[in-house]
Amino acid sequence: MRVNPQDAAAPESGRTFVTDARRAQIVTAAIETVAELGYARASFAQIAKRAGLSSVRLISYHFDDKGDLFQALVDTVQEQARVAMQPRVRAQHEPAAMLAAYIEANLDFLAEHPVEVRALVDVLANARREDGSPLVSAAGFDTPVALLVQHLRDGQRSGAFRPFDAEAMAMAIRASIDAAANRLAVGDDFDPRAYGRELVTLFGLATANGGAS
Repeated sequence: MRVNPQDAAAPESGRTFVTDARRAQIVTAAIETVAELGYARASFAQIAKRAGLSSVRLISYHFDDKGDLFQALVDTVQEQARVAMQPRVRAQHEPAAMLAAYIEANLDFLAEHPVEVRALVDVLANARREDGSPLVSAAGFDTPVALLVQHLRDGQRSGAFRPFDAEAMAMAIRASIDAAANRLAVGDDFDPRAYGRELVTLFGLATANGGAS
């Protein structure tokens, strides 16, 4: 999952607890609906039914349009991932351990939240406006690559990692993690944790400085 581990989602001003609870209920229903039926069939009617709402107008009351609702879905899943992963990475202090924790935390999130992951992947891939432009924003999705680059370069400066192109390595790590999310989205016969263990070994060997003491 791509998340910015430094940014938390800030609550919008002017909302009440009841309003936030209702929005969360609708977003959860949207996640479950997309995961089960696919984005193309995730109508307001289907989402309202799953949420136990008496009318789709209750969705329209809390969200301006479909784009607003599905943007909230994307933001919600990203925030869930951030909350789950950030403490595990920050608990480590050695470059190699931090990299392993980053990979493991990503794949553990996929294993523990398959419904959310399927919904997120489907929305990002298929939510489009009539002109073909994305319906939702993936703003900030490139930030984890920049943070990985920084971490890898820090590890190189400390002598923990060998010399390599940090941006290329970061992109390879992210692409491997994102591939797992896409694989999980198309079937249950996939073990994210086993895959994660292989990635830890793969990128541990790829980054290790054999001459480090």
